[in-house]
Amino acid sequence: MSEQVAPPTAADAAPAEPAVETPQPAEPQAAGSQPAGSAAAGSQPAEAQAPEQEAKKPGAKKALKIAGAVLVFVVVAGLKFGVASAIGNYFNKDETADAKAGDCIAELPEVTGTEQETVDGAKVVDCTSTDAAYSVVGRVNDQTKAQANADTTCEQYFKEGEQGYIYSSIEPGKTGYVLCLTKKA
Repeated sequence: MSEQVAPPTAADAAPAEPAVETPQPAEPQAAGSQPAGSAAAGSQPAEAQAPEQEAKKPGAKKALKIAGAVLVFVVVAGLKFGVASAIGNYFNKDETADAKAGDCIAELPEVTGTEQETVDGAKVVDCTSTDAAYSVVGRVNDQTKAQANADTTCEQYFKEGEQGYIYSSIEPGKTGYVLCLTKKA
């Protein structure tokens, strides 16, 4: 028994393109090319988009790699050059940075003799406050750690026989300020 191939029915043979056609001048066709109305011509825009999308993906990946490298560089540079310290100072603000003679400081740890002690959380308070423990009698700016540790830094601000205290805020390798304090009466 032999099989026969029949042409498609009218419903199957409906054209894929719109029913209204615009006449266009005929173009010479190269050997092996298909006519302008064929299915390949309808798929050309999709084929043209695919290479553009493929071209964008490697560019996006490259841009992402560059952005990642820049971010790593900024983080490393920030850690090396003290951005972290600046951010830390913003959140741990030195509340005595603007203290001047006549201000009062809240209670600090008791230090006797020539001992030195690290203090966190020192702050300026109203002199009428019950928290006021020390009076600022002098301030010396632009001091190194060695200058702040010298007994002569606040000598001019203390009266003879008066017990004086020195409070300093100096980052290692930099200069800072020294507050000359006396116990509040």
